[in-house]
Amino acid sequence: MNFRSFFAAAGLAAATFAAPAAAQDVVTGAGASFPAPVYAKWAEAYKAQGGATINYQSIGSGGGIRQIRARTVDFGATDAPLKGEDLQKDGLVQFPTVLGGVVPVINVQGIQTRQLRLTGEVLADIFRGDIKTWNDKRIADLNPGVSLPAANITPVYRSDGSGTTSIFTTYLSEVSPRWKEQLGSGTTVNWPIGQGGKGNEGVSATVKQVNNSIGYVEYAFAKSNNIPYALLRNRDGQFVEPDADTFAAAAEGADWAAQPGFGISLTNQPGARSWPITGATFILIHREPKNPKAVAEALKFFEWAYKNGDKLALDLEYVPVPDSLVEKVRSQALSQIKTN
Repeated sequence: MNFRSFFAAAGLAAATFAAPAAAQDVVTGAGASFPAPVYAKWAEAYKAQGGATINYQSIGSGGGIRQIRARTVDFGATDAPLKGEDLQKDGLVQFPTVLGGVVPVINVQGIQTRQLRLTGEVLADIFRGDIKTWNDKRIADLNPGVSLPAANITPVYRSDGSGTTSIFTTYLSEVSPRWKEQLGSGTTVNWPIGQGGKGNEGVSATVKQVNNSIGYVEYAFAKSNNIPYALLRNRDGQFVEPDADTFAAAAEGADWAAQPGFGISLTNQPGARSWPITGATFILIHREPKNPKAVAEALKFFEWAYKNGDKLALDLEYVPVPDSLVEKVRSQALSQIKTN
C-alpha cells in the first residue's frame, strides 16, 4: 500500500520505515482475539526485520477497551468500534487494520465443511434455543440429502466481552426481528442456552470438544483448528462460503467516513458474493499517550503492517484495508496522535 508520506504526517522521519532499525523496545497491546492470529504473524515478521517487540494479549475487545482507557497498554484493540462521543470523551483515536469474517463452526458427526447450509434466521433461532435438534425441519429443509442426527444442539458463545460477539449479534439482530427484540446486540448478551468459552480460542476448543455443538469464531480460528463450518445464505439469497474474496465483497461499497473512527458495520451487506457476517477490527490509541516513545514504535509497526503485511493477512484469510481507506486513516486519525 502507498504510505510514502505517512511519517511526514505523523511527525516521524520517513527514512525509518524502509526497514525497521534494530530495537530493544517493547510495545504492549491488548484486546480483540478476532485479529490475534494476524497480529502474531505481523509481530513475528516485524521483529525478525529488526523492529520492536510487540507484546499483544488476546483478552477480548472489552478487556482491550478497559486497558487502553486505564492507560495500562500502549494500544487497545476492538472489533466493536467505539462511537464518536466515546472517542472524544476518552481522548482516543480509532482506526481499522484488517477485515475478516465471523463463521458458524460445527461439531456434528458426519457433517463436514461446506455440507451444511444455514440462513441467518435459522442461525438466530438455534442460538435463541427455539431450534433444539439438528434434524429440525427448518434445518432439514435447507439441507436435502444431508443426514442430520436427532441430537440436541449445544450452542457455544463467548463468555467474555467480545467484539466478535458484537459482530455476530449485530447480524442476528438484522436478520431476525425476534432476536433483536429479545436479545439485541453488543459485546455481551444474555444467552438463553448453551455454554461459554473465553476468546475465539475458547469457543474453538469448546466446539471441538462438545459433540453436536455450534459456535461462532473468526475464520482464521476455524481454518487453523480445522473445524467444519456452515455456508450461509446472504442478503442476495446466495449460499456463500467464507474466504478473503467474500469478505472483501462485503466491504466493496462501504462508506468508511460515515462514522467517526471509521466504526461502520459490514454485516448483511448486499452483493451476490458477500459473506454476511463480515467485520473490521480496530486499534485504539490515546491522542496524548502516556508513553509517546512506545506509541511511536506502535505506529511504526502498524505502518510496516500496512505496507508489508498484506500477504501474511491474506494467508490467514483476512482482507487488507484498501489504499483509499489507508489514506483516510493517515489524514483523519494518525495525524492526531502526539508522539513527541
